[in-house]
Amino acid sequence: MELKKLLCCILLTVGCTLPGYAQDQPWARYADVEAGIEQPSFPERNFLITDFGAWPDDSLALCHEAIDRAILACSLAGGGHVVVPQGTFYTGPITLKSNVDLHLEKGACLKFSTDKTLYTPTVLTRWEGVDCYNLRPLIYARGETNLAITGQGTIDGQADNDSWWHMCGNAERFGWREGMISAARGGRERLLGFGETQTPVALRQMTLEDGLRPQLINLCHCTRVLIEGVSLRNSPFWVIHPLFCEDLTVRGVDIFSHGPNSDGCDPESCNDVLIEDCRFDTGDDCIAIKSGRNMDGRRWDTPSSNIIVRRCEMKDGHGGVVIGSEISGGCRNVYVEDCRMDSPNLDRVIRIKTNNCRGGVVDGVYVRRVDVGQCREAVLKINLLYESGEDCDRSYPPYVLNVMLDHVTSGKSQYGVLITGYDDRMNIENVSVTNSSFDGVEREPLSIQGAKGLHFDNFRINGKSVDN
Repeated sequence: MELKKLLCCILLTVGCTLPGYAQDQPWARYADVEAGIEQPSFPERNFLITDFGAWPDDSLALCHEAIDRAILACSLAGGGHVVVPQGTFYTGPITLKSNVDLHLEKGACLKFSTDKTLYTPTVLTRWEGVDCYNLRPLIYARGETNLAITGQGTIDGQADNDSWWHMCGNAERFGWREGMISAARGGRERLLGFGETQTPVALRQMTLEDGLRPQLINLCHCTRVLIEGVSLRNSPFWVIHPLFCEDLTVRGVDIFSHGPNSDGCDPESCNDVLIEDCRFDTGDDCIAIKSGRNMDGRRWDTPSSNIIVRRCEMKDGHGGVVIGSEISGGCRNVYVEDCRMDSPNLDRVIRIKTNNCRGGVVDGVYVRRVDVGQCREAVLKINLLYESGEDCDRSYPPYVLNVMLDHVTSGKSQYGVLITGYDDRMNIENVSVTNSSFDGVEREPLSIQGAKGLHFDNFRINGKSVDN
């Protein structure tokens, strides 16, 4: 493991390229990044949850205690597959353990209760980039290794306006009414205050009344993780949230969740990540790469690095592949290729968002062969003035370096390239678009502020060549 960390540091160092580097240099390291992502493996040993007391098709017979018994027995036996057979199993929160593959057979469905009291006592996690104790995620693991969630079944959080989503505080879209719990009525502000004052994490005890909805899947400080094949539906909050994980693969997963903050997959301060052949249809970002918010991100100082996204489909969402906004620990070496994005409700294709509270250095975002039918706002958006009214210490200017798009096509958008940096300094450097065509751009082909080292080659917008 120490050797791997050393090699990773070397890779990050050489990834910090200088102006004028060749287009193919970053992609020459792609194979090494992919080869460095280790996969879990499991003995051919099955633990059927019905043998531990799980009962299908009865909404009053919650199965989480039986499932946890099966998981524990499997882990203590040296590992294997905890099998969810065909049928609908109603459950409360589940805790994964090392050397366990939670496997859902075709026709199997885990439906999570919306009884919020089941998600207490709280556990150590992170919420919007700030460390805290919060409601237990629906599927949770901490400090485990060699684990998986696989199969052809469905994991349904059963979130909707009547259960979890109104807790965001939005009355018009998500049904919040006076007297209901809401994060917007003090809970979120209290958490952010803990982060800004660096209150000890042990004292950051969030309660149900704070309204901070739990993640569907939250894996913290885990290694060799696989999520493959399953359908994920209707999350209370973020759908997949790996936190400080290493060697993570998300493959062939179908995500549908249109609630508030329904990000599809948010690797946060993770290293060696592969997201491939997935489908995203979400109420927020499809993929959002993060590394902590403000002081907590800087305290951990752990960037997200060596991340591959390929052959994915993005439908609705605030962004296809997004970096930020909680990016204070930085981000290095993101590779995106062979993706299809198309929806009038997909706001942006590639988006980087931060501000001078979050800070962080984003270095190396490499995109090729992405086909965009349409998006609502911009194909490429970089914004260093995100949430400009945030109450925080604003002495941490962010930097964005080495963003490269090659062979990207788009049929409809408001903007082509939309870059919003500072008007008094150039903190965005080395942005290139090559061999690409953006058609149907309805407002501004290029809107650029606070960037230098722009490079356009064989790039056309609305049929017209774009010059440097």
